[in-house]
Amino acid sequence: QVQLVESGGGLVQPGGSLRLSCAASGFTSANYIIGWFRQAPGKEREGVSCISHSDGAKYYVDSVKGRFTISRDNAKNTVYLQMNSLKPEDTAVYYCAAGATMALSGNEYDYWGQGTQVTVST
Repeated sequence: QVQLVESGGGLVQPGGSLRLSCAASGFTSANYIIGWFRQAPGKEREGVSCISHSDGAKYYVDSVKGRFTISRDNAKNTVYLQMNSLKPEDTAVYYCAAGATMALSGNEYDYWGQGTQVTVST
């Protein structure tokens, strides 16, 4: 059974850091593009970052460039999202997804995790 499980969310103060993990099971994530998405209350889902399975290419939405870093450990079948200098506007449920196209559009992804809450607040 294909499964993606996110972890690492939580409550952090502005300026703090979190590292999200996306663990895959039931398939080899190294064969897929993995994307991170987020959805804040009352807002549409937003693509945050994605990482290629072949050439190491990485995409970021402008609002997180220079603050977030996506990486993957194929030996662990896991993709990470290191989030630094967090802002209150980063508060959202964060999801990872697996697909075949490098894109920040959720329509390009086939498998989704259940999400992990990230709250940036004092």
